[in-house]
Amino acid sequence: MSLVVNAPRLETGRLVLRGPEAGDAEPMIAFLLDRTRAEGFGAYDHRGDAWRWFATNIGHWHLRGHGYFTIEMKDTAAVAGICGIWYPEGWPEPELGWVVFDGHEGKGIAYEAAARVRRYAYEDLGLDTLTSNIVPGNTRSVALAERLGATYERTYHNYNMGEDQLWRHPGPDALDQEGEQ
Repeated sequence: MSLVVNAPRLETGRLVLRGPEAGDAEPMIAFLLDRTRAEGFGAYDHRGDAWRWFATNIGHWHLRGHGYFTIEMKDTAAVAGICGIWYPEGWPEPELGWVVFDGHEGKGIAYEAAARVRRYAYEDLGLDTLTSNIVPGNTRSVALAERLGATYERTYHNYNMGEDQLWRHPGPDALDQEGEQ
């Protein structure tokens, strides 16, 4: 079932990045209900709250013209996570965010997806800056932000997540000079 969001289909060597579909709700809900895995993203204790987050992402696409893409593996069509541009009411500025689901970590999927989504944000959406907001202690996300060339800028209070670190990504001009994928 199509949810009719205005999301383009982006591809990398191994991944398809597409808008959310009804069948993506279950893997997303499972992730969000796993308090250990989802703590740095916003874990939930109740299925209804996780379902509402999934619905919020659909609405985000309609209200902002962007949101989280579903990461799908080209070779198996397995849903491996989400990655996209997140800028809900109350966020300091547009954020490049990512989540890789259980069983898909350590394969470079988040890096591949984030680099492609960042290029989309700069080239297609016309954004000139992006941040990644990372909960302190989330060392895997910090390592990925650094690998993407982002630098720590400040710690701030995120009304939804509590203490958050803001990591600034290189702008489009810097990426052009580096010849990013």
